[in-house]
Amino acid sequence: MPIYEYSCKSCGLEKDILQKLNDAALTKCPECNEDTFVKKISAAGFRLKGSGWYETDFKSGAKKNLASTDKDKGSTGSETAA
Repeated sequence: MPIYEYSCKSCGLEKDILQKLNDAALTKCPECNEDTFVKKISAAGFRLKGSGWYETDFKSGAKKNLASTDKDKGSTGSETAA
């Protein structure tokens, strides 16, 4: 659920409120009970950038190659050279 910033034009209260995406915007200020409570427009706290995100993007060293080590663990060891 996103956190929305609200501001009251009457008393100046600024408050962050956790709401569902389909919830109606609040209009009544919880501080002064006036109908001047408005949702502020603000930037997101993060940005998704680039062509995609993968599990290994932020791993380093031996952890970076997790996909190939999982495949190696899947073998039973019963394969023998003839």
